[in-house]
Amino acid sequence: MSTLNWGERELAYDVSGFVSGKGHFVDDIKLPGMLHMTVLRSPYARARIVSLKGGMSSKDLKARMASVGEGASSEAGLSIEPVFATEFVNYVGEPVAAVFAEDRYKSADLLESIEVDYEPMKPVVTIDDALSMGPIHLGRKNNIMAETIKGADFKDPDSPIVIEDTLENERISANPIEPRGIVASFSEGMLNVWISTQAVHSIKEGLVESLRNSELLIHVMQTDTGGGFGSKGGLYPEYVIAAFASMKFGKPVKWIETRREHLSSTHPGRGMRGKVKLFAEKDGKITGLRGEVMIDAGAYDSGIASFSPGFVAMQMTGPYFIESAQVRGKALFTNKVPQGPYRGAGRPEASFLIERMVDMLADELKMDPADLRLMNMSEKPFTSPMGLKIDGARPFFESAVKELGYMTEVKNSKGVGLSFFVLVPAVYPGESARIIIRDGRVRVWLGGNSHGQGHEVFVKKLVNEELGVPERLVTLYRGDTGMTKTGVGSWGSRSAIVGGAAIVAVCRKIKEDVVKIHGRYSTESLLSGSYDEFINNELKMPLNSFGANLATVEIGKMGNVRIKKCVAFYDVGRALNPDMVIGQIQGGMAQGIGQTLHEGLFYNDEGQLITSSISDAGVPLAEDLPNFTVKIAENRSSLPHGAKGLGESPTIGVPTALIRAIEKASGKRLRRTPVTPEELIS
Repeated sequence: MSTLNWGERELAYDVSGFVSGKGHFVDDIKLPGMLHMTVLRSPYARARIVSLKGGMSSKDLKARMASVGEGASSEAGLSIEPVFATEFVNYVGEPVAAVFAEDRYKSADLLESIEVDYEPMKPVVTIDDALSMGPIHLGRKNNIMAETIKGADFKDPDSPIVIEDTLENERISANPIEPRGIVASFSEGMLNVWISTQAVHSIKEGLVESLRNSELLIHVMQTDTGGGFGSKGGLYPEYVIAAFASMKFGKPVKWIETRREHLSSTHPGRGMRGKVKLFAEKDGKITGLRGEVMIDAGAYDSGIASFSPGFVAMQMTGPYFIESAQVRGKALFTNKVPQGPYRGAGRPEASFLIERMVDMLADELKMDPADLRLMNMSEKPFTSPMGLKIDGARPFFESAVKELGYMTEVKNSKGVGLSFFVLVPAVYPGESARIIIRDGRVRVWLGGNSHGQGHEVFVKKLVNEELGVPERLVTLYRGDTGMTKTGVGSWGSRSAIVGGAAIVAVCRKIKEDVVKIHGRYSTESLLSGSYDEFINNELKMPLNSFGANLATVEIGKMGNVRIKKCVAFYDVGRALNPDMVIGQIQGGMAQGIGQTLHEGLFYNDEGQLITSSISDAGVPLAEDLPNFTVKIAENRSSLPHGAKGLGESPTIGVPTALIRAIEKASGKRLRRTPVTPEELIS
């Protein structure tokens, strides 16, 4: 590629192209005069910058990050990250300066030309540090980024059973196969941006805000995106630096992240500690829940960090009918890279807390965990004390026990784990879509951008159903702010729900256009004409759905866990493409296993990242994974196309089922992920 204007083939999603090695990723873009950017990053978790000479730095670009994407906040007073570190650095990997050269190797060599003198300071590394040590940011009284309370206070029930425990999830890296990357090219008053992203409009909005230039014309185009899992939904300092550098030098600028940079500087997920107290009767009826959720938010508020404690707290009663509940949440500053969303983004954390406690209660009462769960469910819709609207859960979960083969497994295996959950998709505020019909073809753009899920499959299906156009004549193009006025993004199990609803809405608008011209609708009349419609389709209704997982395991003498079975039963609404649904679930199940057994970001007492490679990060190998069994229920949603959320379900249900199976097999109470072999044989 040597020009700014890609052809239609390059701009369209093409799954077959990936198989034949013809994908078009950020690093494939080569433009005349392009500069390669390398970022000098802080070697300290916390330090004062005494002096800095060389490279581009805060002396050139005094700007702060914008809160955009999943969990974005517009609240004033947020401790937002500077694009370049100013007086202090607050995490290992924080951008301090940048250099530029004609190729990436020369650019990397130029790092030696930068001179920085640091004065190291004692870092805040853990949640306990954050609570006990002084604030990491000047002008703050403590390290509390945000506080929230969900539910109403209540008098402790006079229940005979009271159990309490503390549970934790380590931070984990998203680690998509393709790391982050951007190409920015400024010419003739227009900043063109090609980027690997889940949300082109978030990138555009963020660049305008961070560069503080509302007059700047920005055109953001998505390249093929090799995975994201939440990590590519928002803005990062490198994007702002590359854009600014292109404007300053008048040349295209490319930045491609290394895996080491991804581990140190891309926003990770999870990082939660929760304390939960359950009150219950001897028959197993849960009468009350009190909880506290603390989030390791990192050094700055990226938006999702301050949002997380309330979102986790809101879901802490799970699918269970618990009449009295209150949870307090805190997001805490630490000297680590800011927290970001990772597949599930609060949902798995909430499920981990309630499901671990329900298992503990089952053990206390010597009850079957399935029976205990079912007796605490309602057959009718209700609203939890946290404000979560839940449909009648019991009928689905009674069928789940049968579909998962739970009773058979309990009879035949010692290490069996079961989990129930409710998926809360990110429906609000809806999504946008545009369709252009010209020359007998249908061209489609969505406001939410595919990063590997296969959006083109459901788009073609829905256009075919609504307009009667053969799927071979329908093309979905990558995200492009030049083609859609507004858009939200692809995360939170929302794509098929809100993206599909937007497709249906814009198709019906076009059908109305055809009727106005021809008096009636026909596919022939449609394809012989020219039409162009854009719709920003708002959705505000709750569309929660249920799911259940079962896992069975064996534990070796060295504490190694062998997963014998991993089974899913999820209500996906209408499955727009069953094969794609199963593929989504299988991939998520692998990630759930990864969190439970392998993955974590670990730091020493000085805040240095110990997890320095992808192997250290604990990504599971093929030999670690069992053959998955996936079963689905199709209870249509109230939307015209009947879809429900799906993408995050396995990362919610698998960790809790798997850790319970390991617990039963080992005879040890397990309170954190990942579970290590040392913990099982100690």
